[in-house]
Amino acid sequence: MLGQDGGLSLTIAQIVQRLKASGLHSQLERQARLSLHRPEIKLESLKEDIKEFLKTSGWEKKLQNAVYSELSVFPAPCHPSAPPEHVKESLAYMKKAQGNWEKRILKSLNSMCTELGIPLAQKRSINEQKELLTKWNEMGADEPDLSLFRPVYAPKDFLEVLMNLRNPNYETSEQHSFRNHLGLIQVPLKVKNIPELKEYFSELELNTGQLDIDDSAQVPPELFENEHVRIGQKVLTEQDSAAAQQYIRQGCPTSLRSELWALILNISNQPEDVLYYEQLKSNVILHDLLVDSLIYKDVKLTASNDDYYFVFEDYLYQVLLCFSRDTSVLQHFAYNSATPPKSYIRGKLGMEEYAVFYPPNGVIPFHGFSMYVAPLCFLYHEPSKLYQVFREIYVRYFFRLHSISSHPSGIVALCLLFETLLQTHLPQLFYHLREIGAQPLRISFKWMVRAFSGYLATDQLLLLWDRILGYNSLEILAVLAAAVFAFRAVNLMEVTSLAAAEAVLADLSTLKVMPLLQIFLFATGT
Repeated sequence: MLGQDGGLSLTIAQIVQRLKASGLHSQLERQARLSLHRPEIKLESLKEDIKEFLKTSGWEKKLQNAVYSELSVFPAPCHPSAPPEHVKESLAYMKKAQGNWEKRILKSLNSMCTELGIPLAQKRSINEQKELLTKWNEMGADEPDLSLFRPVYAPKDFLEVLMNLRNPNYETSEQHSFRNHLGLIQVPLKVKNIPELKEYFSELELNTGQLDIDDSAQVPPELFENEHVRIGQKVLTEQDSAAAQQYIRQGCPTSLRSELWALILNISNQPEDVLYYEQLKSNVILHDLLVDSLIYKDVKLTASNDDYYFVFEDYLYQVLLCFSRDTSVLQHFAYNSATPPKSYIRGKLGMEEYAVFYPPNGVIPFHGFSMYVAPLCFLYHEPSKLYQVFREIYVRYFFRLHSISSHPSGIVALCLLFETLLQTHLPQLFYHLREIGAQPLRISFKWMVRAFSGYLATDQLLLLWDRILGYNSLEILAVLAAAVFAFRAVNLMEVTSLAAAEAVLADLSTLKVMPLLQIFLFATGT
């Protein structure tokens, strides 16, 4: 491990290096040069005067937000001599499992390519380009024949892989007894217990005011809401990312949510960002990718059939098609256990100089992927800003829901946390479901992989996602999944099959997220 001073120095060096490569660095330089012509800038106190100018003109706050954003996204630095792979994933058996999973996905994609006789990528004809450009804002009206296309994988396929994960350093007999864990996930990762979760999510406790809670605090809900909105407006005026992140732990007023999320994610939608989005759109118009059909198919199978999201079908196509072309997404593989898949120019198989990442962003969409975007359409109506917010949320959080890693917010740890909470605090329910062949994780896995999108009512989902951003963690998903089982425990104790258990938990659209979380964490003993 690095010493505290060494770790801090390395963190600072890494952040400076990344910020120098950003647009903010050149903007700061330009503003500093322009300030030299101002009368209040004196030669004898040049450095201090420029610093003061940047502070009063708001540029210092922008720099602080950029630094805070970097600290939120990138992992704590390892030892300088540690290899880059260690940042991606420190456990060898996790890396190996992720590598094998990627091979399976690629095999599925390539076999579909071969069966259908469709190339991975091809240039569109001039007429096709014109046609796509004409119907860009009404792609949902198009009904291409997608019957031969199938999702590369679905969440249940991924669960089967996670169930077979084992740490080879454990003896079989020893592994079986690890924490007497009787769930489907059999890897020894450290997850939080209820006392630790209470401390971590302390702002959710019963006596703290929350939006969408009618009787939790001593303050009447309408008074709390009015004061909460006033504070939120002040946070926006100050343009402070860290304050915004702390603020939304108690929920975000609907009227302020879009701006506060953008502030936390450090998204400003500058002209250059809009131009970048238009360039991605041009790339979509120029080239047809096989993954385009997978995106179409996924939207048709999921969001188009959802009562909340079907109206946003056109937005979903636009965002996801542009996302597949965005090579800036590749940067997140520096801290993602996954590796972007490669393809080779025809006739050059195995020759690295002819290798390209495919798709260009390195992310192959799976069944339900479009549901990561759908709820954001309620908040952002400008395509370029909607796109930036989705991309940032994905590279901070959602990539962890479909890659194998030991990270506390990774899907493996979330599954283990969910099963541990149920086994420890609802043992009768856990054993009952296990005995009848209805392992709870088989039901809750799809909720967590999709961050509950498509399962909760949209207003409740956005309150849940407030906490993901507020705590910079996905662990709340596992806690909510356990809380849902606790809420329906009486009914679940009466079922005698997996199908019956699934029926009890089929509709989550009437659930209120915050009361469930508060009762599970703070009103059920330790």
